[in-house]
Amino acid sequence: MKVNGKDIAEKILDELKIRVQRLKEKGITPTLAIILVGNNPQSVSYVGQKELKATKIGANVIVKRLKDGISEKEILDLISKLNNNPKIHGIIVQRPVKGVNPQKLDEAVLSEKDVDGFNLQSKFDYPVAKAVLTILEHIYFSIKKDNRFDEFLRRSKIVLIGKGETGGYPILKTLRGLGIEPVLVDSRTRETELLTKSADIIVSAVGRPNVVKPEMIKRGVILLSVGLYKGEDDKMHGDYDEEKIKRIASSYTPTPGGVGPVNVVSLLENLVEAADNQVS
Repeated sequence: MKVNGKDIAEKILDELKIRVQRLKEKGITPTLAIILVGNNPQSVSYVGQKELKATKIGANVIVKRLKDGISEKEILDLISKLNNNPKIHGIIVQRPVKGVNPQKLDEAVLSEKDVDGFNLQSKFDYPVAKAVLTILEHIYFSIKKDNRFDEFLRRSKIVLIGKGETGGYPILKTLRGLGIEPVLVDSRTRETELLTKSADIIVSAVGRPNVVKPEMIKRGVILLSVGLYKGEDDKMHGDYDEEKIKRIASSYTPTPGGVGPVNVVSLLENLVEAADNQVS
């Protein structure tokens, strides 16, 4: 089954529209500030989707476009100004940012405005991890008609491929917070195929072609691609060839239209919550 992330996202967007309208009746328009450094294709793509979907629910997005090579101090000064602007409810620094200490970026955004969840004191969950859990929940309830999703997660063998700051690490941290210890696979892992072949769920967060090959997975596996990259055809692709795995996996996310749309609306959920909290 190909999971339609766009459909999942649309249902969440419909709910967010109602919440934004209620905030507007109080004179508040949820506003997200995005700091975009350089022109990384993946980053530019994600920022564009965030702008588009925010507009759809009636929220505002302000994109601060900065050139590669900008100093760490200039970025931190900009974050400070956005922190002190009461009309800004959420702030994100679109990752990756070259030449800047990521920990300093994490700590610079106020916890009540850190809708990306990177600040250790953040009030919000990581959108990418929320997206993964939302999709897994959708898959589960499309098959089962009970309330045992949490039990399903705990008893499933989950393999997480990649531990990058914007993909694998937030998912790993979130799962551990739920008391779930996934098997982590990275570039130093030996006998990767033995680990992936026994997995019930594989979440791949690398962003390279053919990270997950057909011979690496068992029949009936649930397969999610968080990683994406721009191919020679100028299109975005995921960590596996969908044509090659679709008859083996019981469920899989496509690229585009899989994890990405749900990731974006999960961020907007955090934004609307941040606006709500700041009004309160």
